[in-house]
Amino acid sequence: MTLNEMRRRRAGLVEQARALLDAADAAERGLSAEEEQQYAQLEEQIEAMAQDIQRRETVQGWQQELGQPAGAAGGRESALRPDPGIGMSRRERERYSLVRAINAAVRGDWRGAELEAEASEATARAIGRQPQGFFVPYDLLAGGEESVQVRTGRGFQYVSAGRAERRDLSVGTDGAGGYTVATELMASSFIDMLRNAMMVQRAGARFMSGLVGDVAIPRQTGGATAYWVAENNAPTESTHAFDQVTMAPKTVGAFSDITRKLLLQSSIDIEELVRRDLATVLALAIDKAALHGSGSSNQPTGIAATSGIGSVAGGTNGAAPTYANLIALETEVAQDNADVGRVAYMTNTKVRGKLKSTVIGTDQRMVWGEGGTPINGYPAWITNQVASDLTKGSASGICSAIFFGNWGDLMIGMWGGLDILVDPYTASTTGTVRVIALQDVDVAVRQPASFAAMLDALTS
Repeated sequence: MTLNEMRRRRAGLVEQARALLDAADAAERGLSAEEEQQYAQLEEQIEAMAQDIQRRETVQGWQQELGQPAGAAGGRESALRPDPGIGMSRRERERYSLVRAINAAVRGDWRGAELEAEASEATARAIGRQPQGFFVPYDLLAGGEESVQVRTGRGFQYVSAGRAERRDLSVGTDGAGGYTVATELMASSFIDMLRNAMMVQRAGARFMSGLVGDVAIPRQTGGATAYWVAENNAPTESTHAFDQVTMAPKTVGAFSDITRKLLLQSSIDIEELVRRDLATVLALAIDKAALHGSGSSNQPTGIAATSGIGSVAGGTNGAAPTYANLIALETEVAQDNADVGRVAYMTNTKVRGKLKSTVIGTDQRMVWGEGGTPINGYPAWITNQVASDLTKGSASGICSAIFFGNWGDLMIGMWGGLDILVDPYTASTTGTVRVIALQDVDVAVRQPASFAAMLDALTS
């Protein structure tokens, strides 16, 4: 097993441990005896693999010091695809400034931004392609090595779910330009910001970052069949059936206009504002694609366009959503035994307003209730990323969508670094700089049966 394979295997074990805790938390109970045993086994495997990974990384560091390629001693490591990270140290991550890099790109002069220039070049080498502008390293996007909190026999502790490669950048000293070099600029990572702005992530979608190459996830589509047999007779042989959920990078681009005077500021607050603004515009695009991506014209395939999800129709020309429609969405998922995990509704503000004024039967209770489970006893997430301009029959451009499902079965993959292209010309007469962020992402539904949608809800 290669070093990267070991890291992925360990990340998978951590995910299994987290899933056990999430299941217990969702049911508001502790771990059962069987789950405690499973958890103990996972903990033992995670800790053993961590030690093995550390040993191999130490050897890899020795090889680099000696000028040998990783895995040179006859191992398989040399056949690995590039790791998306470049091994920036904590100090380098603290000193990195996105605003300084943008200003350098505007000027076409990277003096005073040697760290940012070297980081972009190292990222390009790591992922095997050149940026359209400059790359923001994956080390900064993810805020360093990712970790998750897991319960152990000694209480809670953080277990790494990522990598801990040690490789220092060769960087120049701070030069002219007048920019303040602050510390702790990366107090929160770009990916964390992006996640916080994405409603599907908050609902429970799985976010996979730092991917390299296409991804294929095995999926079981059929199981063995049980037979009743007479004495001394054998049951008929049956087999499992499998296919794959595939993900391949698709480029999403979003831009934000920033005044040059704002970019000339050196405060940490401005750094945070610029990064958060870029994260927000990207998040909106990815969020929309996760729900309504067409699967064509370079778009990912979102939930609504995924073949095999449940469908609830209001009418030939659409219809106002009813309590019966919402129960039908639940039933579509439940009848496939998929109503488990992070199950919730998701719709837009127009539908919420309509449901708040729609009664259930004759008892004057509204479909949209109060508290944390306002619809049919389930949570409901609200975002105007859910379309309100769909068409059904003669209802042209006025239909809204309502989704229901296990949001943990929605996967969002993210490849490589963030490509930043700086355009100082489009709005040059106003002194505004257009900053374009490009990121390779894809969306996949692990189990289509986990979702159902109503795409013809009328709200007026």
